[in-house]
Amino acid sequence: MTTTLSENSRTLREQSLFMFFWARFRKHRMALAGGTVTILIILLVAFAPFISADPMDQDLLNRFKPPSADHWMGTDDLGRDMFSRVLYGGRISLTVGLLAMGVSILLGSIIGLVSGYYGGMVDAVLMRITEVFMSIPSLFVLIALGMFLRTLDLPFLKPGSFLPISLVIGALSWMGTARLVRASTLELREREFVQASRALGATDAHLLFLRILPNIASPIIVSATLGLAGAIISESGLSYLGFGVQLPTPTWGNMLSNTQSQMTTAPWTAIFPGLMIFIVVIAINYLGDGLRDALDPRHSSRK
Repeated sequence: MTTTLSENSRTLREQSLFMFFWARFRKHRMALAGGTVTILIILLVAFAPFISADPMDQDLLNRFKPPSADHWMGTDDLGRDMFSRVLYGGRISLTVGLLAMGVSILLGSIIGLVSGYYGGMVDAVLMRITEVFMSIPSLFVLIALGMFLRTLDLPFLKPGSFLPISLVIGALSWMGTARLVRASTLELREREFVQASRALGATDAHLLFLRILPNIASPIIVSATLGLAGAIISESGLSYLGFGVQLPTPTWGNMLSNTQSQMTTAPWTAIFPGLMIFIVVIAINYLGDGLRDALDPRHSSRK
């Protein structure tokens, strides 16, 4: 009976927390719109094989055709359907963004937790390392690492692979998350529930990952959402410069790069990839703002 009551109480508490979050989040109309657009684009690119043609199919007799009923976004310099290439390019761009964001959040969370929990010399060393990484011009490092990885003869680094650029972007974008997690950990490590667990013999790993980490999940979620937008921009910029995912594998960035000489004669080849980058980044940023306001009432009260 006691166990049943405890489980029911926990369920009701979780439902109440979700309802509180949803009540706050739905007041942020731009966040709702951003979330809807983000989900819609994810569904479109996920089901690209079922709703579009092969992005590699060439039709040289239909080069540079403007948008029409047959080709909703026109065709490119090789007669390939732009709608198909935009959807398939979105799969790569979003995948790179998600992988890079995952690497960034993993590194930042671990470093921030360890730094904030142990303090002292550990904190000082880790924060100095963080500051060094923050002072590095990331674009030049991304380009240099991208070129270096392409010279390595490894099976997962073959042309068209998106894994190298994902790892590089993630490895150079964890600093903000680390500082955020460190600040939250410094606040929580002296709380009563942490002290009680420590007094009962809990290990440091138990305290870090089962006591402190769940209580700082909200800012990490917000950081991950905003980091996703940043990773997509980084991938697009690197691919545009020729240091990201290589053609013929389409991404929004290398599609833009491939159309530089066609801006005046076939503007749709640049408009649609650029528009997708703009829409996705704006939508994700609005979604992140809404999550921050809903998950952190103190932030919205300070506005």
